[in-house]
Amino acid sequence: MTSDGEAVPDRLTEPGHRVVLADVREGLTTVAECADAVEDAAAGAVVTFGGVVRNHDGGRAVTEIEYVAHPSAAALVAEVAADVATRFPVDAVAVVHRVGVLRVGDVALAAAVSAAHRAEAFAATAELVEEVKRRLPVWKRQVFDGGEHEWTGSA
Repeated sequence: MTSDGEAVPDRLTEPGHRVVLADVREGLTTVAECADAVEDAAAGAVVTFGGVVRNHDGGRAVTEIEYVAHPSAAALVAEVAADVATRFPVDAVAVVHRVGVLRVGDVALAAAVSAAHRAEAFAATAELVEEVKRRLPVWKRQVFDGGEHEWTGSA
């Protein structure tokens, strides 16, 4: 509050609400790529997420995962990113989901959100990841130690 009782604006500028990166790709992605993409002078927080291929699932050893995407996947991930960028007071949003064969330790889903404050950045990042996982038309084939495999209906 100022001395005359008026509220002081929290920011110098309005949140950018920008989608700076939204992609589904075969090539390598990193969390750092997404973090770099959302840099903004107004952002006091950058929250990142890396969904990494782990070496187990359901008590079984996993050796690799293959993701296969519907042709609409890239447009849908862009739609999810735009929705999150619009609904939250954020400056920038970046998200990439990989397709193809991934090894243990590879990043399957990378995301970053910048905002003036950590609470908004954390909330938007959580929503972004959950919505991509829920809505993206991607099928996953897990290959287990010994060569067995199974398909699941979404990432």
